Amino acid sequence: METRNIFENLSCIDHRYSLSEKAAFESLSRYISEQASIRSCARCESALVKAHLKVRGTLTDEIAATLDSVAENIDPEEVYAEEEKTKHNIRALVNVMKTKVSAEIGPLIHLGATSVDILDTALSCRMRDVTKNVVLPELKTLEKHLCTIAEREAATPQVGRTHGQHAVPITFGWSIAEFVARLGKSILKIEQLSDDLVGKLAGPVGSYNGPSMIVKDPEELERIYTGFLGLKPSEYSNQLVEPEHVLRLLLEMNVAFGIIANLADDLRNLQRSEIGEVFEYFASTQVGSSTMPQKRNPWNSEHVKSLWKAMCPRVITFYMDQISEHQRDLTNSASQRFISDYVSGFTMAVARMNSVVSGLQADKDGMARNLAGAGGKVKGGVLAEPAYILLGEAGYNDGHEVIRKITLEAEKSGKSFFEVLKTHEKEFADITAQLEKLGVENPASFFENPANYCGLAAKKSARLAQKYAELMK
Repeated sequence: METRNIFENLSCIDHRYSLSEKAAFESLSRYISEQASIRSCARCESALVKAHLKVRGTLTDEIAATLDSVAENIDPEEVYAEEEKTKHNIRALVNVMKTKVSAEIGPLIHLGATSVDILDTALSCRMRDVTKNVVLPELKTLEKHLCTIAEREAATPQVGRTHGQHAVPITFGWSIAEFVARLGKSILKIEQLSDDLVGKLAGPVGSYNGPSMIVKDPEELERIYTGFLGLKPSEYSNQLVEPEHVLRLLLEMNVAFGIIANLADDLRNLQRSEIGEVFEYFASTQVGSSTMPQKRNPWNSEHVKSLWKAMCPRVITFYMDQISEHQRDLTNSASQRFISDYVSGFTMAVARMNSVVSGLQADKDGMARNLAGAGGKVKGGVLAEPAYILLGEAGYNDGHEVIRKITLEAEKSGKSFFEVLKTHEKEFADITAQLEKLGVENPASFFENPANYCGLAAKKSARLAQKYAELMK
């Protein structure tokens, strides 16, 4: 077979990403390349022959092994050459397979099946196998990395941010625990949905017309056929398997993709020069800019978000493939072929995110610096919330307004929130008294350090990290 220069390929997946994400690409190729697609259809044809022979009571281990070998070694070039004559991909595959088996077995290949009995069943097999053997391992590796960070940094103080503004203190572990919980649930859903994929052997309109000419119980033949492939039969089929099985799996992958893109965006922003709270691993030979030698761009995180932008809109096509006129038309034939592109783009983004988080470090000095100066124009203003809450507990009906005026006073004077708060002696005394009731050590100095006000961030971060690390096993 002629070796093709990969730089002559049209898809960036097949040149740029096949090199930069080589391990992921090679794993994906085993399950969703064109060769894998043809051989998965051949395995379905093999399973059909075995089902016929089992019903007849003539299936032997030797015949089964021969059929499996034929399917695993089918040559895509030979099938494509035959398709030039037939103008039909499955008929071409059938014709080629018939030349590889004995005259006794040949007539059983494709007997009672329509093309989509093979195509849809093979798609379910490929989606199940690539999900379980490639996608989920990459996702679980990412989840474990995130669990490690969330637990390691559970108590590392960081300023929280909402609307791009400083909010109240949290911990870095807490900011990562968000993605631990969101992604963890999505991973479990993807795993479940990959187990729910189904196949069919129900003929051109799904009513078993052809199989009923061969066996007394066509549904039993279908169960045997799909059983050889590790699938269950579709509850209802016309010519197509119900498209929602594959759709739901792809949609949940897109949910996970969005979560990962959100993580990438947050990490990219935390690496901004003016924030500087995390940093990615940067190799000694790596270049950040072609003209500015000092730069260390967060390009991996940006790359993940960029892949999401390219792949996310394809979900519209997956939805559109739900619609087929009557018992079937051919309008999903071309569009469905691009599922492999989506799964590849998603998996490569996960692999790239793994390279980001595996070397991700918190800049604790940067976090402490930002937290100490947090509050926008009011240094220490992130502690305005506990001050007003404690006034409310002390019986102040207008506690929020009292503290708001104190923050304005701090802003105008240039003093910190704590410095101004102390000058309001009655309010400060009442706040301190409430802190004493809560058992806070050194209540008078509580407002000096924003890290004192992190709620359950550390405790819950560690708990979520431990929970999902265990679930990923």
